[in-house]
Amino acid sequence: MELLKKINSPEDLKDLTMNQLITVCDELREFIIDHLSHNPGHFASSLGTVELTVALHYLYNTPFDRLVWDVGHQAYSHKILTGRRDKFHTNRKFGGLSGFTDPKESEYDTFIAGHASTSISAALGMAVAANLQDQVKQHVVAIIGDGAMTGGLAFEGLNNASSQPNNLLIILNDNDMSIDANVGGMKNLVKMTSSSTYNRMRYGIYKQFKRRNLINDEKKNFILRFNNSLKSIITRQQNIFEGLNIRYFGVVDGHDLPSLVRVLSNIKDMTGPKLLHIRTTKGKGYKPAEDSATVWHAPGLFNKETGERISKSKNGQPPKYQDVFGHTLTEMAETNEKIVGVTPAMPTGCSMVHMMERFPNRAFDVGIAEAHAVTFSAGMAKEGLIPFCNIYSSFMQRAYDQVIHDVALQSLKVIICLDRSGLVGEDGATHHGTFDMAYLRFIPNLVISAPYNEHDLRNLMYTAVYGNSGPFVIRYPRGQGELVKWRNKMEILPIGKGRKLKDGKDIALLSIGTIGNTAVSAIEKAKAHDMDIAHYDMLFLKPLDEELLKEVAENYSTIVTIEDGSIEGGMGSAVLEFFADNGYNNLSVHRLGIEDEFVTHGSINDLLHYCKLDEEGVLESLLKIKK
Repeated sequence: MELLKKINSPEDLKDLTMNQLITVCDELREFIIDHLSHNPGHFASSLGTVELTVALHYLYNTPFDRLVWDVGHQAYSHKILTGRRDKFHTNRKFGGLSGFTDPKESEYDTFIAGHASTSISAALGMAVAANLQDQVKQHVVAIIGDGAMTGGLAFEGLNNASSQPNNLLIILNDNDMSIDANVGGMKNLVKMTSSSTYNRMRYGIYKQFKRRNLINDEKKNFILRFNNSLKSIITRQQNIFEGLNIRYFGVVDGHDLPSLVRVLSNIKDMTGPKLLHIRTTKGKGYKPAEDSATVWHAPGLFNKETGERISKSKNGQPPKYQDVFGHTLTEMAETNEKIVGVTPAMPTGCSMVHMMERFPNRAFDVGIAEAHAVTFSAGMAKEGLIPFCNIYSSFMQRAYDQVIHDVALQSLKVIICLDRSGLVGEDGATHHGTFDMAYLRFIPNLVISAPYNEHDLRNLMYTAVYGNSGPFVIRYPRGQGELVKWRNKMEILPIGKGRKLKDGKDIALLSIGTIGNTAVSAIEKAKAHDMDIAHYDMLFLKPLDEELLKEVAENYSTIVTIEDGSIEGGMGSAVLEFFADNGYNNLSVHRLGIEDEFVTHGSINDLLHYCKLDEEGVLESLLKIKK
């Protein structure tokens, strides 16, 4: 680590020889492997972009030049080279570095990253701003992976890239999907079209044509399209980028640092939007990750010497909620051929892999395309199928209009399963599923539910199929459930009905979702403080159980609501609205939930403690209310 220890900013790279830069790459890989073996994070993607990151910071004048990373899974080398090496051991820990790029953390982080497909649009905005503000020497680079390139927002950015003057460079980091069929045949083309001699000649011819009034700005795009068509004929290849008037260069080996530096240097100062297509290997330099990139996307703890992943024994432990969903979906599909599954690029994360293995023709991974996933599901529902559309809660924010316009407005039988609701842990603010109840509650025709435990999850899935004719939302958290014996005989639950879990004299506590289990523990401990608290599980946010709320309002003067979601607009707000609308004006209602802020990253336990939603925090709130 001799060289890496001396690099405190990208400026320190610029005096190094090519051989030294290659050594830096080796040391970066070793550094990342070492740290992530005992402090888990996004592993394979970051190993795949080591050479690219070194090349970019070597050639460009960052942070004046803007590097816009998509998602941020690939940005660990970037963090290490930009003054955060000695803090990298705090990555994704409470109070430590974010696992994604964040401008609040460093001036080198030009844009927040966490959700996919944003880099091209953001970088294009920066490139146009540079042009409008006469920052002609400022370069803007968007780095996007092939997976993120499937997102609709990426295509919107591409479509707009040539519509106004800019010098944006888009780097497509292709580590899985081949866009051009013949990689080998493109090598000579890259050398030719990126060379300074070729581009000086090309620009000289353009100037001659313009001086003789044979071409104007209006005809420029036509000539560019002709040039791209000619190149396609010569190489017998086509790609979408040149059809959008974006100059295309590729494919380049993203692990060949000298070639990467040479090509980037050649195209660096070219005018107009351009795209460099590089091929990389996820997990490069660590064989277990190279062999199984999906598993090693975020592998958790592992032995760096053997590659053995270290996991806690699951024997005798409740399963993860995602696994209960996956197994239950497959179980239901066995007896109902109309049931299908849809997920936007998260078949492993949401456990739809079980359905895909059993019924490969009835389970669909649509890629990073949440809006499409919802409307695709709506289309199938319109034709009589019963789609389970499983999307992480924070990613459903991207499909809000589709839920309203394509599902709810037509009251289509789409079952939306929101995995990772509530606080999700180390991924932080971009991934917490804390807003779903608030933003979905106002949409007509939706049934919105949250299970107290695994039995409820299974029953709600069953109810959505056999007990309801329209759209049905089920939200559940990341991580381990409550019950070891989680398989129950499924039954239809009465929609909009909660239940009393415990009688009490002093206070009524209303919970929704799995946070109710924390409430149970806090209520039990409150007994030692002479508090007798009744507990009601709402189960449904919409429709609310009005009979239950009337019972509570008529028997208790002090009421507490608790939810693992936004306190603004969530279940507590719905309860307050009901009481106000029905003349229950003498009640003291206290809401517990996520305050009006973007919660930071850290372990779920740390974050629950920070939000005062762990057992200790809930008990403390109950004691304050008693006073």
